[in-house]
Amino acid sequence: MEQRLTPGASVSVIENGFRLTIPPGQGKSYRLAQLDDYTKLSRKEFPHRPSLGLSLRARASAGSIPGTWGFGLWNDPFGMAIGFGGNPSRLPALPSAVWFFHASQESHLSFSDKPGNGFLAQAFRSPAFPVGGLAKVGATFPFSRTSARAAMGEIIEEDGVRLGLDVTGWHGYRLEWGPERSAFWVDEALVLETSVSPRPPLGLVLWIDNQFAAWRPDGKIGFDVLENTAPAWLEIKDLSLE
Repeated sequence: MEQRLTPGASVSVIENGFRLTIPPGQGKSYRLAQLDDYTKLSRKEFPHRPSLGLSLRARASAGSIPGTWGFGLWNDPFGMAIGFGGNPSRLPALPSAVWFFHASQESHLSFSDKPGNGFLAQAFRSPAFPVGGLAKVGATFPFSRTSARAAMGEIIEEDGVRLGLDVTGWHGYRLEWGPERSAFWVDEALVLETSVSPRPPLGLVLWIDNQFAAWRPDGKIGFDVLENTAPAWLEIKDLSLE
């Protein structure tokens, strides 16, 4: 896997795994510690397709870290330097993902009535070329962001649940991505099974950062970086892809 690090961030080796750490700082600069297996690839060359299982153990430094962290598979939709972690070598895309995702309260990553922040088991599927749907979004956006958000919800299939557990303790996580389903387990208990299966190919990502993105139910859009007063970290052990 490749590292993506902003100044002061680090990936260190621990027993059977890694610790991803971002330093403290004000809400003026982006901070990221990431491991992935797709950084140098075009999106069509991302390495993973269903059927696939991902399992690991993880814990975080605090129950509510400003920004986001998580682990799973996605299509890295932020291209052309969109956002703070955007990849300038790729065009932007709509999201496809199957992952465990933690977002602080400033975020809202949902285009429907599903939870958009907290600690989530989440799946997104987007069409490859949603020309008609995006035209509808573009037509409604100048008049009503709420209507534009609803139009995005018609394009992007999603499912997700908020998980009520202490993320500072070690837990076992597993997800399965099949051609027609996605399923998630925490400590061997099934927490979500859904027909939403993201479109391949996807890349593996483990990360922690200090940004938020929100398209809230009232149509308000937000995107920025947050202050974290203490170092924040995510530890991963016993990572396995099957």
